[in-house]
Amino acid sequence: MVEVDAADIGPPAAVLNERITETLGQDIASGLLRPGDRLTLDGLQQEFGVSRTVVRDCMRTLESMNLVYSKRRIGIVVQEPERWNVFDPRIIRWRLAGPGRNTQFRTLTELRVGVEPVAAAGAARHAGTAERARIVELAGRMRRQGEAGELEAFLQTDIEFHNLLLRVCGNDMFASLQDVVAAVLTGRTRQGLMPTCPRKEALEGHELVAAAVAAGDSGAALAHMSALLEEVRRAVTN
Repeated sequence: MVEVDAADIGPPAAVLNERITETLGQDIASGLLRPGDRLTLDGLQQEFGVSRTVVRDCMRTLESMNLVYSKRRIGIVVQEPERWNVFDPRIIRWRLAGPGRNTQFRTLTELRVGVEPVAAAGAARHAGTAERARIVELAGRMRRQGEAGELEAFLQTDIEFHNLLLRVCGNDMFASLQDVVAAVLTGRTRQGLMPTCPRKEALEGHELVAAAVAAGDSGAALAHMSALLEEVRRAVTN
């Protein structure tokens, strides 16, 4: 029986798929590959040195995001941005890493401004006892982590805080935006747009929202979340 060295086998198809999808997705999101540009399975096979099956799987992934479409006798064509599934967290991440970062931050923040204050008000009306206690706990943890400059831990708590509000607000369409909000919060930190220690106003804002939700005060929850996101909007656009 012939022994095969694991190093000779190469990475599994899933790893190759992810690498190629990331490369092409970033190229499309950044504009390096422009709308109307054509790709072929043969060309991609040669470029990445992978099997036709791996290339096909990657194209299916990109098609599911509406980044490309396949056309008989033409090949794989890059789509116009207007057709992209802009709520896909991967597209958000790729756009935040590209030259259109500022525009993407602005549009995502405007989405949050339109949704999250209403979600906070809904959470004040619909959250259960355990969820109200949890949101207060998370706000307190954010203050401790923020003041300590623990940005990575702060990010994870921040994501949980906002996603909890979306999840319990009583609106399933808002709840479906959890991955979107997580992506923009992550992008802001990863792109170095967060101060070493979060601003005092931001820490206080989260505590005020949490207190309003815990007290069942929907009006205060809406107002405090609006003020919190206005601070974020100014930070992103200035």
